[in-house]
Amino acid sequence: MDIFNNHKKLYLVASVLFGVLTLFVAILPALDNQSSIQPLPDAVPLSEAAVRGKKVFIANGCVACHSQQVRNVEMDRKWGSRPSMAADYAGNKRIDAWINTATLMGTERTGPDLTDIGTRQPSSDWHLVHLFNPRIVVKESIMPAYPFLFQYKHNPADTDVVVSIPEGYIKQGKGQVVARQEALDLVAYLRELKQAKLPEAAVAPEFLYPLKEKTTLQAEGGTGDTGVDGKNLYATNCASCHQSNGEGLAGAFPPLKNSPIVLADNVQLFVDIIMNGYDARGEYGVMPAVGTNLNWTANEVTAIVNYERNNWGNQAPLVTVEEVKEIMDYINEMKAKQ
Repeated sequence: MDIFNNHKKLYLVASVLFGVLTLFVAILPALDNQSSIQPLPDAVPLSEAAVRGKKVFIANGCVACHSQQVRNVEMDRKWGSRPSMAADYAGNKRIDAWINTATLMGTERTGPDLTDIGTRQPSSDWHLVHLFNPRIVVKESIMPAYPFLFQYKHNPADTDVVVSIPEGYIKQGKGQVVARQEALDLVAYLRELKQAKLPEAAVAPEFLYPLKEKTTLQAEGGTGDTGVDGKNLYATNCASCHQSNGEGLAGAFPPLKNSPIVLADNVQLFVDIIMNGYDARGEYGVMPAVGTNLNWTANEVTAIVNYERNNWGNQAPLVTVEEVKEIMDYINEMKAKQ
């Protein structure tokens, strides 16, 4: 065949074949997916600040250590309420005319998955402290610090966002730590990373290999007869701020060890703070409504209350699920009247 002796014809045929294969194997299936797969009805588009923050996320290579995909395996249950699906990524568009879509699904997890980080950790104060120096909130963290996203000011303006950094982590005499716009945008992006709820008629796929529920009373940590592991709940949702030793961080997050609120005979205020959050004014960062955001049940609230009341040297009577449920009903009733 003359084609093998004529390099021009050979390259022309190869190029046409490559173009046809690309069209049918890549381009047409992608266009079909784009037209048939739509975002979930409750999916919220990113705000302008979050779009800018996504660019900061990409520019700093965060995808190298953090994924954004919940696999259908038991070990991924803590990252989201359900496994990820194609609809979760249908809203991704080109970043601009020159940069293609970035789904940021990632390929490894040197750090935790961020698919639902906006639900797990909605606190702006925590994210800013974590970005400034991850070791402040997670001593074992190997994540690099991003101090270039912040600046020091002796006289911050009213519009500046001052970050509460504990002593020992800031340069003395430089003033207060203020978040740059890039840091605020990045935090806005992280806070908006939330799994959209499925329509009521849809059933979320179950995770594979479900673990057996805990049903026995644990002596250390005292989860009570709730079937929920309070220690695991605390480690997953609370330890990042209040620390694994319950001592918190001075100037950033309050201690739970020897806390009069935690040890009080009447746990109504304690339960209210867990469900609806708390603003300690200038003393500490604002605590988000963790319980409400995660849709915690009375069993889960009881488990974490008993764990915090009976660890780190704390000793207080166990509360029952019935007591906590009565308090939660009362709190919801008061909120409805406001």
